[in-house]
Amino acid sequence: MTALAPHMDRPTVAPLTDLDRIARAIAFAGARYPAQPSVADLAAAAGLPPTRFARAFRAHAGITPKSWVQHLTLADARERLGRSATVLEASYAVGLSGPSRLHDLFTTTERMTPGEYRSGARGLRIGWTVVATPFGSAALAASERGVCALAFLEDGPHEAALERGLEDLRARWPRAVLARDDGALAATAAEIHARLSGRRRSPLALVLSGTPFETQVWEALLRLPEGAVTSYGDVADAIDAPGAARAVGQAVGANPVAVLIPCHRVLRANGALGGYRWGEPRKRALLAAEWSR
Repeated sequence: MTALAPHMDRPTVAPLTDLDRIARAIAFAGARYPAQPSVADLAAAAGLPPTRFARAFRAHAGITPKSWVQHLTLADARERLGRSATVLEASYAVGLSGPSRLHDLFTTTERMTPGEYRSGARGLRIGWTVVATPFGSAALAASERGVCALAFLEDGPHEAALERGLEDLRARWPRAVLARDDGALAATAAEIHARLSGRRRSPLALVLSGTPFETQVWEALLRLPEGAVTSYGDVADAIDAPGAARAVGQAVGANPVAVLIPCHRVLRANGALGGYRWGEPRKRALLAAEWSR
């Protein structure tokens, strides 16, 4: 009688989850964005039907697949313009058909033209004022396109504190024209006061100038709901930069619009409060106010 060979189980392979497939699509987009892949291209890379893929991508990444490709394109264009590439050179390098496409992308997302970004906002007029909030006075600055800066003022002589509050604004927009304009910013100041008092009334446009990495971090923070907290490591994971918690901390500290980008919601991994650019007591007060609503 012939002995039967022992039964050998075949190794099983766990099926890919939607999260695995979205990670695959994100990696594909990171390698191929200069070719401006379509949603169908990204769905094929993920191995999902386009409609299901679009829903899953939005659920896991917090933005649409098209927005993610635009984000990668814009981040690359910013870096190239910062290295003195011309608008035409940057447009073609990131896979766009010409400067008009890059212009549309910049004005929609950055609320400035590529030329203005490259020139350090030469000729851009930025008005500023001082806002009284429940958490202390803050310097507010905005152009006609949106808020550029919101910085809580340090304790001490008012003029000296105000000057320090405007230093970062001058560094980020070195060629812009800055002028105090309390009247023009009255409505924006009222909206910010309402928000910090727990009464959000209308959306505010932000005009930000930062490195591509900083912008990724700030966009991740904007997706945090009120009252939620996260860690530096979790933010690093959210922007697909695991192990970059320290760099995330630096980007959080460089946030130019206090509260509007909620950097106060980032804690240390052990749950400790951590530092805050405008003082730990203010960070504690901001969190307490959110948790009490």
